[in-house]
Amino acid sequence: MALYKYVAKNASGQTVTGVLDAPDRNLLIGKLREKDLVIVSIAEAKETVRQRGAFLSRKSITIDDMVIFSRQLATMVDAGIPLVGALDILGEQMENKTFSDIILKVRDNVETGSSLSEAFSRHPRVFSGLFVNMVKAGESSGMLDDILDRIATYLEKTSALQKKVKSALIYPAVITVMAIVITIILLVKVIPVFKDIFAGFGAALPRPTLILISVSDFLRKYFFFGVGFIAMVIFLLFRYINTEKGRLRFDTLLLNLPIFGILLRKVAVSKFTRTLSTLVKSGVPILSSLEIVGKTSGNKLIETAVISIRSSIREGENIAEPLAKSKVFPPMVVRMVSVGEQTGELEKMLSKIADFYDAQVDAAVSGLTSMIEPLIIAFLGIVIGTIVICMFLPIFKISTIINM
Repeated sequence: MALYKYVAKNASGQTVTGVLDAPDRNLLIGKLREKDLVIVSIAEAKETVRQRGAFLSRKSITIDDMVIFSRQLATMVDAGIPLVGALDILGEQMENKTFSDIILKVRDNVETGSSLSEAFSRHPRVFSGLFVNMVKAGESSGMLDDILDRIATYLEKTSALQKKVKSALIYPAVITVMAIVITIILLVKVIPVFKDIFAGFGAALPRPTLILISVSDFLRKYFFFGVGFIAMVIFLLFRYINTEKGRLRFDTLLLNLPIFGILLRKVAVSKFTRTLSTLVKSGVPILSSLEIVGKTSGNKLIETAVISIRSSIREGENIAEPLAKSKVFPPMVVRMVSVGEQTGELEKMLSKIADFYDAQVDAAVSGLTSMIEPLIIAFLGIVIGTIVICMFLPIFKISTIINM
């Protein structure tokens, strides 16, 4: 694919310019003529200074960027601003230059006759299947502004959920890493100093001190070997997790962890129900909705359950039965989905489940944080306290001998 810049005249005689990707010039010419454009000139686009700067300062596109874009585009469409104009404004004012370039490419595609959903689909790393299909449903129903607003609301709630989980997991992870680093420093740097001091005593050392010194000697001698071994184990573990079987086992293990598993299960249920509710409410067909939900679930166990649900619906069955067989979703969720199917209000019931589990995640995060904090402090106190006591035992012993 090459990037071409073109200048053409439309049916009204106005000059139209843009940049498009195409395999070659002939295919590009054919595509422009299909849009009733009279070609003035076509040239292979050169990398601009702005593009080089964007490449050098390339920045990842966050979910918050997507929320702002969706909300502002919805407002502009509702105000009657043409899509090309709205995309042009958003592309110019977007602070994230990587995202800005993509929006301007979408504008160029729309300007040459592509639908908005088709233009979005050309950037799958930025605009997910959920985003594209909802926009497509909005274009078909004439409710694009409303659908874009729903996307923004969905992304906001998804972002809030992710931040809650991160806040629950980052704190214990940071404290645990700090505890390990402090312990290693004590064993590698501090204890050898005490070992040299004890060597001048000429007396037998207590057993706990001898054990600690042996651990320190072993760690100093095989430190880099140990680091290499751990790195290799982590590498092989990630390789295994990236396989189909490994991912399924790993995700199943995550959902069955003693403490964090409960939180992750609630997050999974909330995300599944929220995504499916948003898609169904936006008019996306149920089979397409389930396919998107499976791909965006982030959990192989749930994806497997969704595949089973899709097969069940194809055969004329309901959603609730395969949902129960997956053993991921609590009985209350299965019962509420069943009631939603029977009453014809599935999207409304799914939305209520998502709201309920969002509240459950809030409570779980608060409880987890308050429970883990004292446990980590106790762990730090025991580990570091044990090391300090083992180091000072010989000093206490010598002091006792001198006093006698």
